[in-house]
This record gives sequence, structure tokens and C-alpha cells, in this order.
Amino acid sequence: MNALNELKHGLEEAWESLAEGWHRLRERAAGALTRFKPGASVPAVPKRQEDFYLASPTWALLAGDVYEDDRKVVIRLEVPGMEKEDFNLELRGDVLIVQGEKRLERETSEGRYRVLQCAYGHFHRVIPLPAEVVADRVQATYRNGVLKIELPKAAAALPKSVEIPVR
Repeated sequence: MNALNELKHGLEEAWESLAEGWHRLRERAAGALTRFKPGASVPAVPKRQEDFYLASPTWALLAGDVYEDDRKVVIRLEVPGMEKEDFNLELRGDVLIVQGEKRLERETSEGRYRVLQCAYGHFHRVIPLPAEVVADRVQATYRNGVLKIELPKAAAALPKSVEIPVR
């Protein structure tokens, strides 16, 4: 009976450790994942059993980079298949909010989709900025599926250089 209790205790500890690790992973990955809220443009799941189909996920990776140099913060997001009019950008305090809608528009007369691995629908991403920026000088471009936002740093955020004489 003692061995059974030890086994039970060991399994409980393993489960708690696994749950804690999963929680930490979700916290760290939360900034990279974006929730897509499907709209009317998402195709319905076929009713026939033989039409194997994976519906588009509601969570997807909106790959991007945030980097800075002495003068600006640059954010690059990979969002292929969209138009520049599909984005809504808002600077609110020390965060940049990127919203948009990725639509699925298909014109095909032959063949069927068997697997759909792209997320479609409305998305909302909040990106914390590492420095204070000048809001009225922000520039955004969208080219070849990449949204690039350049945010010039405010004077207070620029590095100060002071020469120190050696005596």
C-alpha cells in the first residue's frame, strides 16, 4: 500500500510540474500569438465526412520584430495577403495597437482545400514600446506582405553623450 501512495504522490508532483511549465510557456509566448476572430468570410466546414478539412485556427503567429537604434524604434510584422487599407494603427501611450482584418477570398472552379492553415478574421495586437516616441512623426509602410512602422524616439529617450576630460 505504501508503494501505491508513493506512486500517487509522484504522479501528482509530475502533473503539478507539467502544469506550471505549461503556464510559464503560455505567459512567454502570449506576446507572439494573435487572436483572430473569424468573420463571415471564413468558409464553413463541409458537411460531408469525406471532405477532410481543418478549419482556420483562432490563434496564429503574427510574426514580427521590434528593434531600436539611437534614433528610432522599428516594428516589422509579417502579414501577407492584405492591403494597406486593411490596417488600423493607433499609438496609445507607450504601446502601439495594430488591428486589421485578414480576409479569405477564393475564386476556384476546380479542386478543394483539404487543409487550411492560415488564420483569417479580425486581429488585434498590442505592442509595448521600449522608449518614448514622437507620435506625429510615426511612419508606416506596407510592402511585399511586411508592415513596417518607424517611430522616432522623443528627445528624452535619445541617448545623451557627454565628453569627460581625463586629468
